[in-house]
Amino acid sequence: MTQRDIHIVADSKIPFLRGLLEPYAHISYYEPSEITNAVMRDADILLTRTRTRVDKRLLNGSRCYFVGTATIGYDHIDTEYCKANGIRWVNAPGCNAGSVGQYVLASILLWARSKGREVADMTIGIVGVGHVGRIVERYCRAIGMKVLLNDPPRAAVEGSEKFVSLDEIAAKADIVTFHTPLIMQGEYATCHLGSARFFDSLQRSPLVINTSRGAVVDNYALLRALNTEKVSDAVMDVWEGEPRLNTALMLASFIATPHIAGYSSDGKANATRMIVEAVGKELGVKIDTTELVPPTPPVSTLSLARNSDPIVTAVLSSYNPLFETRNLKRQPHDFEKLRNSYGIRREFHAYTVTGARDNNATVLRELGFIL
Repeated sequence: MTQRDIHIVADSKIPFLRGLLEPYAHISYYEPSEITNAVMRDADILLTRTRTRVDKRLLNGSRCYFVGTATIGYDHIDTEYCKANGIRWVNAPGCNAGSVGQYVLASILLWARSKGREVADMTIGIVGVGHVGRIVERYCRAIGMKVLLNDPPRAAVEGSEKFVSLDEIAAKADIVTFHTPLIMQGEYATCHLGSARFFDSLQRSPLVINTSRGAVVDNYALLRALNTEKVSDAVMDVWEGEPRLNTALMLASFIATPHIAGYSSDGKANATRMIVEAVGKELGVKIDTTELVPPTPPVSTLSLARNSDPIVTAVLSSYNPLFETRNLKRQPHDFEKLRNSYGIRREFHAYTVTGARDNNATVLRELGFIL
């Protein structure tokens, strides 16, 4: 089989993909709901996102031998089925870590401002310190927060010195943010890690943030914790059962968005680049992805001269999640539409800052802004 005989089926919502693979294979684009077993029958490669369940039902009888998902998460892939049937698969680890970090930092700054609190006086507990958790840690340390880290798999390998238990986070954290994969069972299971028991054990009525996977947090338990003030507020980007969601929890949340925390244009470009390069390796060709660059933001220079709060202004000028929150709360049944029509968002490094001085300049540089 020559390269041109290879048939690739691709999710049409994967950004920046069109034109990159056409010189090397026949490629067909489908809406996520259109990628069915019948479509996959004559496909050799599948490129997808989280909305397509990759399992026996989809691939039985197909000649598909390679799956690439343009996402960090891969719980939509039945990896055991793939392994048993000789189907190789790749994801895009870390592709949108900066995007999620931007979302979390913007949410924290908005929340702190709404409460009249100084971030330097607060402690954040980061549950899961992989690609995303590390970025969140760096950003939070940069703005002066005290940081507690919880990651049992890393602690088992690296030693427990720099990690703490969930119980310590429950006792000391003003903010708890989840950044784990969804693991259903085993020693390091994370399904409902944010459980009723965990919420009942909270001592400081913290802000709870979930940008990982919906089922990492028990949504009904979180709603109860909000109603009983064991949790003061919630920032929710992922939901159990999405695109259907707990509307009471959505309405009660300080920030509520349709699974777009990782949807910066930079994160999308990174994910597409990673799976295109993986396909190239599979086909034995080097595919040029240097032209895969997100659009420049409409306003890329931020003037902070004489600004009373330059760090908050710079972060929220790059991204403010209140816009998506308003849209979702008005149109919760349009979850998928809002997600799929998400606009251009660039990360901190796409912005040049002028007028920042002294420690503010140091912090902004640490966050990635160009000074």
